[in-house]
Formats: sequence, C-alpha cells, structure tokens
Amino acid sequence: MEKPDITQAMIDAYDEYTHLTLDRRGFMEKLTRLAGSGAAAAIIAPMLAANSAQAAIVAADDQRITASDITYPGAGGSEMKGYMVRPAGDAGKLPAVIVIHENRGLNEHIRDVARRVALEGFVALAPDFLSPSGGTPADEDKAREMISGLDQQATIANAVATVAYLKENDLTSGKIGAVGFCWGGGLVNDLAVNAPDLDAAVAYYGRQPKADEVAKINAPLLLQYAGRDERINAGIDAYKAALEKDGKTFEIHIYEGANHAFNNDTSAARYDKKAADLAWERTMAFFKKYLG
Repeated sequence: MEKPDITQAMIDAYDEYTHLTLDRRGFMEKLTRLAGSGAAAAIIAPMLAANSAQAAIVAADDQRITASDITYPGAGGSEMKGYMVRPAGDAGKLPAVIVIHENRGLNEHIRDVARRVALEGFVALAPDFLSPSGGTPADEDKAREMISGLDQQATIANAVATVAYLKENDLTSGKIGAVGFCWGGGLVNDLAVNAPDLDAAVAYYGRQPKADEVAKINAPLLLQYAGRDERINAGIDAYKAALEKDGKTFEIHIYEGANHAFNNDTSAARYDKKAADLAWERTMAFFKKYLG
C-alpha cells in the first residue's frame, strides 16, 4: 500500500501514549480508527516512534572525538553510568555540557547528540538516569515504564552529583552547562533550581518547575518549545512570569508548526529539520556565550 499520511491527531495520540495515560493497546486502537485500518496503523506506528537504526549524524568511531562509557559517583554513594565524549587530541581543559536523555533513557540517539556537542568544543557527558535501576534497556516501552518509576528527588540529586563530578574533573574548565530533551528538558529545569553552581541550562520542550522554585535558579536559561506542544506549552506563561519577577536571565523560543520532540531526527513523523537546526544553532551559541 502507499505510504499513509500522518495527521496531527495521530501525533497527538502518540504523545498521549508515551507521556500520559494511554497504554499500547489503547494507542493502537485509536491509531487504527484514525488511520482507517489496522494495516495502515501498523505502518504508521513505527513512523511515529523513534527508529534506533537511523544513521547517526556523528559516527561512534569518528576520529575527531574520543568517547567512552564511564561510571562516576552519584548521590548518596550510588554509582552512575554515562557516556563521555570530548574532542580528540590534547585540547586542554574544556567547558562541559551534560546531555540529558528523553524518557527512553540513554539510547543511541542521545549518544549521537553527545558526540555533536563534543564536536562544538565541549566535554559532553550523557548520564544514564536509569543507572539505579540497572541501566537503560533496549526495549523503549520498558525504558519509559522505568523512567516513570524513578524517584524524582533521587533523580535530581543524581543530576546535581553529575555537575559536581564534572566541576572537579581534570578534563574540564569547571564551567558546566546542561541540555535536556522532553523528560530531560524537565530535569534540566529541576537541575537549574537545585544546582546553584550550574553555569547555563537549555531545556527543549521540558516540564517547567513550580513558580515558587524559580527564585533559586542562578543559571541563564534557554527554553525551547514546539508550537504544537499544547501539553508542555500550558506552563510557559507562569514560568515566564516567575522568571521575570525574580529578574532571571532567560530566553524563550517557540518553533511554530513544530511538534514535541522536533529535535529527534530518528522520529520521521515529528522531526522538524528547520526547527531543529535553528534550535541547535541557538543552543551552541548560548553555551559558548556562558561557558566560554
């Protein structure tokens, strides 16, 4: 059959499935109704999901970088796993960027994003926030289930511990930023609230912190949102008002016509190259401004 059209209603149904209360069976039933047949729904579902086989923008064995899987101290004596990448050769001490994954965990896409960050002249560390549960599984549905079961305060504490680890790391200049996507964007906002020594924070379509927590933020913020992401965008106005009230340094950009997860190039239906490229350009300029 011909390649089916993907509608906004289908994308919204997928977002409901991956972030809210719709289970897999309910999602497929809804998608079948929207697509008109089970056969069409079976073709569309993988197009909505991320494709782990999609080619990386920066190959894992790219000679311009040095990459390795590491372990480092988490909060309260726990152990965190992560993927660290830096430019190849002796570049001296560099600013560092924490790359925080979506609700799929530390997968190949986020590893690729970390490599992209390293090519911009940073030490990049992509933590696996499922480390306390044994690490990110290959099954994305299982990963999302595990993410939803994480203790929020313990997760924030592990993010704060990641900042502390990079501050003292011999490879870094001590200037630390963080960028996160989806679930990770929300965690970046939480990290900005809880890590007073964070130097810059970039949240892609992330859940906002409570207004009464905003006063504790020290880091400059770059907040990037998708125009069609009604679920997350509902919190923008209150966040902006709180930031303005407390005199915080921040930028907000809304990419009209783009969907939640527009930066994820492994998701054919939701990836928006124009929005992703502009957001990435702004992200790198922001880090170079505030991290040096």
